[in-house]
Amino acid sequence: MTETDAALRTLAQNVRAARTRAGLSLDELGRRAKVSKGALVGLEKAQGNPNFATLVRLADTLGISVSALMEGPAEGRVRVVSVDAVMPLWAGEKGSEARLMLTTSGPAPVEVWRWKLEPGDEYPSHPHQAGVVETVSVTAGRMVLVVDGTEHAVEAGQTATFDGDTPHTYRGSGDRTCHLIMTVHIPPGPGSKG
Repeated sequence: MTETDAALRTLAQNVRAARTRAGLSLDELGRRAKVSKGALVGLEKAQGNPNFATLVRLADTLGISVSALMEGPAEGRVRVVSVDAVMPLWAGEKGSEARLMLTTSGPAPVEVWRWKLEPGDEYPSHPHQAGVVETVSVTAGRMVLVVDGTEHAVEAGQTATFDGDTPHTYRGSGDRTCHLIMTVHIPPGPGSKG
């Protein structure tokens, strides 16, 4: 079994379990997440190749993190994740990429991402569920963060935060690669206390 097959199987089990916990039929999850029923059936059978936008819409609809859809059971108290052990979930036309390093556990999880943005490459994100807060910390280079149509320059050594429930875009700027750490703070799900 390849790594991709194993990842698809884990994803299938996690989507089915989250959908069941939420009490949603395939039809209802598909309608809310704007994903075809056929794609969901394939996903729950560990078939197909869902793209990043589909995973984000499913996670938002189910009230969980993207990595909660993708991770197997937690192992031990400390997790150390190497960047080369994580497949990029998004790749830009000019060599940019985004890797979901890990998601913290608990009722209000935090996703930790490593992004590489090449000048002129951009990733437009749809609005997330209400209560999602994102931060971007640029470690090298510079980027433009566009939130609800307004551009904000963020340079090495700077951190920006914003509510993720509005359209937003990450764009590499300047003349060199921008490296950044992004966190996505997810509000407690419907079934958690807090």
